[in-house]
Amino acid sequence: MGHAVALNSALGARARREAFEAFEEGKLDFLFLAPEQLGKEAILEELRAAKPALFVIDEAHCVSEWGHDFRPDYLRLGAVIEAIGHPTVLARTATAAPPVREEIVSRLCMREPKLIVQGFDRPALWLGVEWFNDEASKERALLDHIVAAEMPGIVYVATRKHAERVADLLDRRGIRSTFYHAWMKPHEREAVQHSFMDDAVEVIVATIAFGKPNVHFVFHYDISDSLDSYYQEIGRVGRDGNPARAILFYRGEDLAIHRFLSGVGQIDIDELETVARAVEEHHEPVETRMLRNETHLSQTKLMTALTRLEETGVLTLLPTGKVASTHKAIDVAAVAAQALGRETNHRQYDRSRLEMICGYAELYGCRRAYLLSYFGEPFDPPCGNCDNYHAGHGGHVSDAEYPFPVQERVVHTRFGPGTVQRYDGDAMIVPFDDVGYKTLGVGAVLEHGLLRAAE
Repeated sequence: MGHAVALNSALGARARREAFEAFEEGKLDFLFLAPEQLGKEAILEELRAAKPALFVIDEAHCVSEWGHDFRPDYLRLGAVIEAIGHPTVLARTATAAPPVREEIVSRLCMREPKLIVQGFDRPALWLGVEWFNDEASKERALLDHIVAAEMPGIVYVATRKHAERVADLLDRRGIRSTFYHAWMKPHEREAVQHSFMDDAVEVIVATIAFGKPNVHFVFHYDISDSLDSYYQEIGRVGRDGNPARAILFYRGEDLAIHRFLSGVGQIDIDELETVARAVEEHHEPVETRMLRNETHLSQTKLMTALTRLEETGVLTLLPTGKVASTHKAIDVAAVAAQALGRETNHRQYDRSRLEMICGYAELYGCRRAYLLSYFGEPFDPPCGNCDNYHAGHGGHVSDAEYPFPVQERVVHTRFGPGTVQRYDGDAMIVPFDDVGYKTLGVGAVLEHGLLRAAE
């Protein structure tokens, strides 16, 4: 048997058993599993018996609700780690802003973690934004840019409708293109991947991240839902080290779809009370499928409610995916009110992230400095490789009047604790722990004493 085995649905019961035996005996170095598989009691027992020395989470931003591809199955990983004896944990991600990093550490129950943050800058990547007043002119500009560009390339869109339409328009212009979105069947997506990797397709129009080494451009027909998502998506370009271009085709109205989607799954206090009461009434751990039947909530709403209630400490999500109450009796109304407060903060934080990417689109300063400061990496502008630099707007701004250093922890009189992210002229951007990103006037901060250094 080889040094690594991937456990998936294609692997039979006998092969899986042999893999675990080899792993337990030290004949197998690595075992690869999807988070969904860790919800199976049999696999969890096998891992517990094997006592792995290292637990690695790739694409660790999926653990965080602020990550660009949050997946509820990742929420159980902290409980899985504890269940198998808490081996050394390594979490890897290419795109994690400070709030995402903090949540990864918390949800994975990492003890005395060592954080290594480096390599966000892509100096060969040219950054630009083009503004439009109407959809028709934006569409024409996108097509013209693609026709003139060096192939291959990727176009990101927000909807299935846009993916299929843009691909069709490109075909009419003589560009070999196809669409790629989450609503396609697995074998259809696999066929598209192969055709793009083999250069049979010049441009892929996608709603989800996709790439290969020699991509020369990434154009966003629709704005991403956050800078986390945007940086992940433009990271698919220029992996061969050659110059590449990332352009966002922007209309202010395009933010409406993300504002709408951010409201999907919102819960009210009655729904929180219903879920809390349903969990409390079960004296044993209960499956989420049963809770859905009892509460008549969608999967999205149920998981949102469970996550907020878990944050209050009244229940826990087990490694198997079941839900267990942590108290014999609770004040349901009080717990629901506390959970609703957390949900309100969550929504406010989510809206603030949308405002941050809107800020990038409407920026007159250095785009690279804006992106890197968001991820907590210092950069001294100008970058020399963005549209604002070439327009004369991307120079260095003196920090002589800045009251707090970048990355310093501060406390606001109203918003509570946060971290200074960046300065933009006479404004400062601070992501606060509870309410998200806020833009504050430096003059007002100094005049009214709105911020103080955290102790």
